[in-house]
Amino acid sequence: MMRVTAGSHYRLGATWDGRGTNFALFSAHAEKVELCLFDAQGRREIERIALPERTEDVWHGYLHDIVPGQRYGYRVHGPYEPERGYRFNCHKLLLDPYARRLANRLVWSDAHFGYRTGSAREDLSFDRRDNARGVPKAVVVDETFNWGRHETRPFVPWADTIIYEAHVKGLTQMRKDIPPNLRGTYRALSSPAMIEHLKRLGVTTVELLPVHSFVDDRYLVEKGLVNYWGYNSIAFFAPEARYAPDKTLDAFRTTVARLHDAGIEVLLDVVYNHTAEGNHLGPTLSFRGIDNLSYYWLMPDNPRYYDDFTGCGNSLNLTHPRVLQMVMDSLRYWVETCHVDGFRFDLASTLGRGPNGFERSGNFLAAVRQDPVLATVKLVAEPWDVGLGGYQVGGFSSQWSEWNDRYRGTLRRYWSGEGNLIGDVSRRMTGSADLFNHSGRTPQASINHVTVHDGFTLADLFSYNEKHNEANGEDNRDGSSDNNSTNCGHEGPTDDPGILALRRQLRKNQLACLLLAQGVPLILAGDEVGNSQSGNNNAYCQDNEIGWVNWDGINREGEDLTEFIGTMTALRNRFPQIRSRRWVNGRQTDGSFDVLWLTPQAEEMQEADWNFPEGRFLSYVLGSRGRSQQPLFIVLNAAPEEISFTLPKLPEYREWDWLLDTTKTQTPSLKIPSGTQSSAPPRSVLAFAGLA
Repeated sequence: MMRVTAGSHYRLGATWDGRGTNFALFSAHAEKVELCLFDAQGRREIERIALPERTEDVWHGYLHDIVPGQRYGYRVHGPYEPERGYRFNCHKLLLDPYARRLANRLVWSDAHFGYRTGSAREDLSFDRRDNARGVPKAVVVDETFNWGRHETRPFVPWADTIIYEAHVKGLTQMRKDIPPNLRGTYRALSSPAMIEHLKRLGVTTVELLPVHSFVDDRYLVEKGLVNYWGYNSIAFFAPEARYAPDKTLDAFRTTVARLHDAGIEVLLDVVYNHTAEGNHLGPTLSFRGIDNLSYYWLMPDNPRYYDDFTGCGNSLNLTHPRVLQMVMDSLRYWVETCHVDGFRFDLASTLGRGPNGFERSGNFLAAVRQDPVLATVKLVAEPWDVGLGGYQVGGFSSQWSEWNDRYRGTLRRYWSGEGNLIGDVSRRMTGSADLFNHSGRTPQASINHVTVHDGFTLADLFSYNEKHNEANGEDNRDGSSDNNSTNCGHEGPTDDPGILALRRQLRKNQLACLLLAQGVPLILAGDEVGNSQSGNNNAYCQDNEIGWVNWDGINREGEDLTEFIGTMTALRNRFPQIRSRRWVNGRQTDGSFDVLWLTPQAEEMQEADWNFPEGRFLSYVLGSRGRSQQPLFIVLNAAPEEISFTLPKLPEYREWDWLLDTTKTQTPSLKIPSGTQSSAPPRSVLAFAGLA
C-alpha cells in the first residue's frame, strides 16, 4: 500500500519533488476521484487510491514513494446525466489534463465510449466496460534539464522575422542527408543538414505543426489512415511521442536548444480550441469524464449537445477560470520549461469567445495581455472559426499578429491571371493597413502567406485547377474547392517545357511578392524545392509520401528555388522600408513620401488609373528612411504580355540599380538612368534601387 498524505492543490498535475509526487486534479462536479497506478508497461493496474483531499474543487494527494516513470490515470465518479451536462463514468480511465508525458498508444474499441455504442441514444445508456488497457497513460516526469551555459533565445524582432512552417516528421522523413534513424523526429529538425538549409533560405523562425500529444481519429484508423497534421490534441503539456520514442521531453528541448544556438526561433502551432473527444457521441478519454460541464461549451437550452464553433465536435470553454488556467499554465510551461519562442493559435477566435460571441477583451485575451511570461514571446492568431461572427481578421489587439488570408486570396488571384485587382494588391503589399492600422498596431500584425499546410503547395497552386483528395477516402468531398489556382494549361504533371517554365515563373513571382511585401512573410516547407501533394489540398491524414516533403527537387534546375529565396531574404534585409514598423501614407505636404504609386509612364497614379480596365500592372517606389538608405522601385506585371514603363525621376537619384527580374535565372548587373524607358516581361516581378 502506498503512503498517502494530503499534499497540495496549488500545482495541478503530477509534480515530483525529489522525494515523492503530488497529484492534483480539478473537477467541480465530481463525487470522488481515484488515482490509478500501472505497471512499467502500462498494461496492469496495480493500485487504486482515492485522493484524500478536495480544496477549491481540486482533488489532491501526495504519494511518498512515487518517482519519475510511474504510469497513471484517473477514474472520476459522479452522475451520468447527459441531459444536464454530466458525463461521469468511473469505468473509463482518464488522462490527466496536465500530463507531461504520455505512454501507450490509444487502441480503439467501443470500451472508450461512456455509453453503449449500439444504443439508439447515448443519453439513455451507460457503458460499464473498463477501457484501461487501450488508453494512453500519463507518466510522472523529472523536468530538470541541462540547457548549457550558452543557450539563449534569439529574440528576433518582429520586423526581421521570416517564418518557415513545417511538420516535424514531414520535413525530414525524406531527406537523404539526415541519418535514417533520425528522420522524422525532433532531433532531425536540428541536424546539421537541416540547419544549413534553413540558413541558406534566410528564415529566422520555424513554426511547427502541433506537437502537443494527439490521437488518431477512429474513422481514420479504420480506413488505414492517421491524423497526420495533429490537430486533435488530448494533452496540452506533453510533447507528441511519435516524434521521439524515448525521453520525449528531453528530445524536444535538445532540438530547441540546437536551433537557438543557430539563431533560429521555434514557434508552436497550438490547438486549445477543441479536444480529441469530439461531439456528444465521441469517446470519454479525459476532459469529458473529468468535468464535462466545466471544460466545454454546451448548448444552453440542451446541455446534452456541444456548442461547436470549431467544426470538430466540441469547443473548450475558456470563460471558465480553471479551463483558462489550464491553457495559461500550458503556454507558460512551453515557454519556461521548453524555451519555445511563441505560438500560432489554431482557430483563435474560439479562444476569445464569451457568452455574446467573440470579445476583444474576453477572458483569454485579457489574461494573455497581462501575463509577464507571454509578454516576451510571439503570438500569432488564426483569426477565425466556423461559428457566427468568427471571422476576425484585424480584430485582435496590438500584442498579436494574425494570419492574413486576404493577402493569400488576393495574390493567388492576381498571379493566376485575374484582373482589376491592383488596388487590393497595393494594400496587401504594404501591410494591409485597411485591416490592421488601428489600436497601435504595426504592419507586422499581418502574417503574409500564399501557401500553408492547409491547401495546395506552391507547386500544386500552379499545376491544378481542381483539388484531388481521393486518397483521403471521402470521394474528394473534403478540402476547399475555392483555391484560386491555375494549372497553366494542363492538369497535373507534364513534360511540356512551356508549361513548366510558366509554372516556375509564377512560383518565383509569388515568393518575390511575399518577401517584398510589408508585414511578416511565412513560407511553407518544401515550396522552395517544388514539393507537390499531387493536387491534394487537405493532406491532414496522409502520413506518407503525399504529406511528406519530397526533396528530390533540391539542386535540380527548374525546381530548386532555395538560392532564389535566399537572395530575396537578403534583399529584404537590405531595405528597411520593407520591414518598416510604420504605415505608408504616400506623399506628404513637404514633398517627401514613403510610397509613390506610379503609372507605366512614371506619373503619380490618379483615381482613374486605379480603375484601369482589367489592370494587371502595378509599380511603386518605397521611399528611403534616411540619407544612407536607398529608395526601392518595385514593378509587378501579371499581364500575359510585355508592358513598357519608365524608370522614375526622383530628386537626388540619377539612376537605378537593377536588383531583380524573376524571368531571368540571374539578374544582370545594370545601372539604368532615371527616365529611361524599359519593359516588364510578361508575368514578372522587377525591383530597382535608387542611386544618387
